[in-house]
Amino acid sequence: MPKREEIVEAAGREVTITNPDKVFFPDAGHTKLDLVRYYVAVADGALRGAGGRPMALKRFVNGAEGEFFFQKRAPENRPEWLRTVELSFPSGRTADEIVLDDAAGLAWIVNLGCIDLNPHPVRADDLDHPDELRVDLDPVPGIPWSQIRDVAMVAREALEAVGLVGWPKTSGSRGIHINVRIERRWTYPEVRRAALALARDVEARAPEIASSKWWKEERHGVFLDYNQNAKDRTVASVYSVRPTKDARVSMPLRWEDIPDVEPEDFTLVTVPDLYSERGDPGAGIDDAPGSLDALLDLSARHEREGQGDAPWPPTYAKQPGEPPR
Repeated sequence: MPKREEIVEAAGREVTITNPDKVFFPDAGHTKLDLVRYYVAVADGALRGAGGRPMALKRFVNGAEGEFFFQKRAPENRPEWLRTVELSFPSGRTADEIVLDDAAGLAWIVNLGCIDLNPHPVRADDLDHPDELRVDLDPVPGIPWSQIRDVAMVAREALEAVGLVGWPKTSGSRGIHINVRIERRWTYPEVRRAALALARDVEARAPEIASSKWWKEERHGVFLDYNQNAKDRTVASVYSVRPTKDARVSMPLRWEDIPDVEPEDFTLVTVPDLYSERGDPGAGIDDAPGSLDALLDLSARHEREGQGDAPWPPTYAKQPGEPPR
């Protein structure tokens, strides 16, 4: 007996969903088709974060509790309407990656087993100059959620001090992300250097609760992971469903929400209604991209004071000026 298929209409296209009744979230009972319908319902918001960007496909072919793998190369049997762009990686290799443009593309990659969306911080028409600086607040084990919220507010102050606007969201996991739209004038190393300067500034403002230290044994409180801005690193984007038991969502927030927000409030079930009733808190993110000049000036000051580069991820080649690993 042939397996059941379902046709989903999205963005004026028909997308075939194979095995739509396959359970992706056993505890909550959500199926692959539930996940597809979620992304179609919030497509405009999800594409504000992931659309027009090359994307690594993080595939959970056996659902959220199964193993996953990253697929950088776009599948050869993709529809002709789905765009790709060739990326080069620090290893020297290249790959054609998927670029999403509409809700049909979202439905198609979910059919492959993608649960969350992992776009690069560049647009497909300029792969060398990121338009997004990403602030990843990653708590060390045992840190309460309230402290993560506190560090987020300090990060907002630090961003405002250099003329930048941060757009917060829950990570859908243990932390908070803050996305910052920037002008496409700086390279990946420059954006990473700006993120490092920001992390050090937040640590200086709140040394008891925030850390910019790369090595885990040196961290405390909430770590600001500046290396998420290194080339080839990706972060789950807004409205991504995460592979948690409750199908939790990386939800964009308004700053006034931060003091009271609880991450478990945002799931595959609750977010579509919130999106429909309240709109998208991140809707204005593209309206006014900012400048990194002030953060790079701060970085130069740090260097004059003896704070040079900080460690890169171990998978990267040793960088000029990098301290010992």
